[in-house]
Amino acid sequence: MILGIGTDLANIERIQGTLDRFGDRFRNRVFTDIEQRKAERRKDVAGTYAKRWAAKEACSKALGTGLAMGIAWKDMSVTNLRSGQPVMHVTGWARDRLDAMTPEGHEAVIHVTLTDDHPWAQAFVVIEALPKAT
Repeated sequence: MILGIGTDLANIERIQGTLDRFGDRFRNRVFTDIEQRKAERRKDVAGTYAKRWAAKEACSKALGTGLAMGIAWKDMSVTNLRSGQPVMHVTGWARDRLDAMTPEGHEAVIHVTLTDDHPWAQAFVVIEALPKAT
């Protein structure tokens, strides 16, 4: 059963401008240490941040709240499996919201996909509830 779907489009050049203007203040407010290390190792630093920004926006939409209802940017984070597949993690208020929307006897799974085609980065998030194994 699908609990929520969210998508977002981020302008890579706008993220680059924000990085240039606010630097660490922006990075530390929005991105976890793991996300920052990943982005700073990449050739396209701004593109990597833009994809993660879009993923956080898409996740907040899939949770049915947007960012206005108390979810902090760092309550949502993206890591990658060894295969490169992105994985969304939620903590804090985002975790509380996910738990509240997950039906009894089910486990929530967050699917995320990221893409970019300069100047755009896009993320799509689907939250699915799967029955727990008995």
